[in-house]
Amino acid sequence: GAKLSTSDALFCRTPHRRTRMIRIIPTTPIDGQTTGTSGLRKKVQVVQQPNYVENWVQSLFTALGDLSGKTLVVGGDGRFYNSVAIQKIIQIAGGNGLAKLLVGHNGLLSTPAVSSIIRATRADGGIILTASHNPGGPQGDFGLKFNTANGAPALESVTGRIYEETQRIAEIRMLECQVDLSQVGTQCVSDSFEVEIIDSCEVHLALMEEIFDFALIRGLLANPQFSFVFDALHGVLGVYAQRLFVERLGASPACLANCVPKGDFGGGHPDPNLVYAKDLVARMFGENAPTFGAAGGGGGGGGPPCRQA
Repeated sequence: GAKLSTSDALFCRTPHRRTRMIRIIPTTPIDGQTTGTSGLRKKVQVVQQPNYVENWVQSLFTALGDLSGKTLVVGGDGRFYNSVAIQKIIQIAGGNGLAKLLVGHNGLLSTPAVSSIIRATRADGGIILTASHNPGGPQGDFGLKFNTANGAPALESVTGRIYEETQRIAEIRMLECQVDLSQVGTQCVSDSFEVEIIDSCEVHLALMEEIFDFALIRGLLANPQFSFVFDALHGVLGVYAQRLFVERLGASPACLANCVPKGDFGGGHPDPNLVYAKDLVARMFGENAPTFGAAGGGGGGGGPPCRQA
């Protein structure tokens, strides 16, 4: 449709039976949106600046080219601003002609799970909202990264194009919509764009069951001579730990520590090392220590296990 000149946020009507408005928002480049293989990583206060997330996401979609018929996966580690940024991604995806988004339940997907889902569903790539092991919360860090259709982080040939687009961006296209991230299932946002809220764990756990001998592990966990603890440090792996260790492998819920994801990681630093996983270390070297202990990082990266001597 033709652009209107009566407002800073310009509108055009989509040609769908399910009428939605696309806002065409004038913008200017923002310095410093360099994207490496670890993505764009900044302080939350920087990311919250007007159009900061929008500029980067629009530049990504412009760099990818024609999005018609394509599917992307979206999810993050649950850190502060995760859900807000996901709604922006959904709106910009709809405004740029993407066919479908697969979004983790409540916006949560670990970094390895995004890779698994991209490959299992033959999606065209995925956007991960994580700053890895960096702290979260309003004073913490935030990150955006793109994985390609092979499930791996985008190469420099792709991230370079994204950065080039951030340097010449002039407008952002956003579909007027709001999606409920808490309801698993497909939501037809418009006649040509749908968002499917997916189970955050199922695809990744199925892959793990192909790789590891679950029956053998169940036997180990049932052995009264063996005990273990897993500390998620209030990162996204807490969701997977309950499903994997308790529901699939039969472990006691008592083996899980800090497995409720929190936007500020419970005020801690979600880096699974001897410094920041100090509660786990203390437990492993205390009285009645478990046989085996491990911790997971904010976005789903693991750390070296702690094992009783």
